[in-house]
Amino acid sequence: MRSYDAGSGPLDDVEPDPLDADADADTNADADADTNGDADAGDGWEVARPLHGTSLAGVRMAGFRDLTAAGLDKRVLPGPEVVVVIGLGDEPFTVEGAAGRRSLSGFAATLAPGPVRVGAARVECVEARLSPPAAYALLGVPPRAPGESVVGLEDLWGPRERRLRERLTEAATWRERLALVDGFLARRAARAPSVAPEVAAVWGRIVAHGGRVRVGDLAASCGWSRKRLWSAFTAQIGLTPKRAAMLVRFDRAARALRAGGSVTDTALACGYVDQPHLHRDVLAFAGCTPGALASGRRTDQPPGRAPGDRPIAQHA
Repeated sequence: MRSYDAGSGPLDDVEPDPLDADADADTNADADADTNGDADAGDGWEVARPLHGTSLAGVRMAGFRDLTAAGLDKRVLPGPEVVVVIGLGDEPFTVEGAAGRRSLSGFAATLAPGPVRVGAARVECVEARLSPPAAYALLGVPPRAPGESVVGLEDLWGPRERRLRERLTEAATWRERLALVDGFLARRAARAPSVAPEVAAVWGRIVAHGGRVRVGDLAASCGWSRKRLWSAFTAQIGLTPKRAAMLVRFDRAARALRAGGSVTDTALACGYVDQPHLHRDVLAFAGCTPGALASGRRTDQPPGRAPGDRPIAQHA
């Protein structure tokens, strides 16, 4: 899941990637310091990242604090990662989607949830981004299980979620908080089932090729029949191999459009047959045109209002 409103707070994953390991060089010295200043600040957000990454493959993590009390109001879109957000303190997130409007202290946004809006009056949280193979073990359900596309963490983890949030709130530094979440996820991974190696390999192949793959070639690459691959992949990832490839290709195209690429060049580079093909995929996944996605315009806001120009607290 990825935001297409501008900003560099939680739920953003646009280039340059705020959680990208290469971007951490200037902030690692601060993040290693065991003080309240163990983060870098920019665009009104304090952002903290683990100095040496996480202990689990397929997991990226960061801590966020809203320094200006401007609030969060993000329209988030499908992407090839499951996003887990653990709120700190008593301020809940407001999540609006197909299931209506809900208040959640923490949530997981599954693969291809459809456009969802997340808001909060003041934000302090830890965000973890999980690859689908990692999410299968850590969440206890397929990354795109039937039903709710945004799931409350208490529904997934039960009382453990509440105890984790209590410990995070009591922690004095971002370094301590990130270590707590890393340890919590590592313990879950140690006793959880993992995806089949063939399924993990096929997912990796889809990502490596930017979604430009044929299901028959994927099956041949892992030595399975198309039927067996389709069944196992869908059961463990939650999407069919074809739909997963479409999602990865859309994510690549969305990044190119947001980076300033033209619709024509993006369609060609990402393997779309033509511009109408790209238009259909963007409309299906994002609910807007490629032009609106590129500019970051919200499709549900009054004319003349720029995205993110008022805090969520005023959205009652």
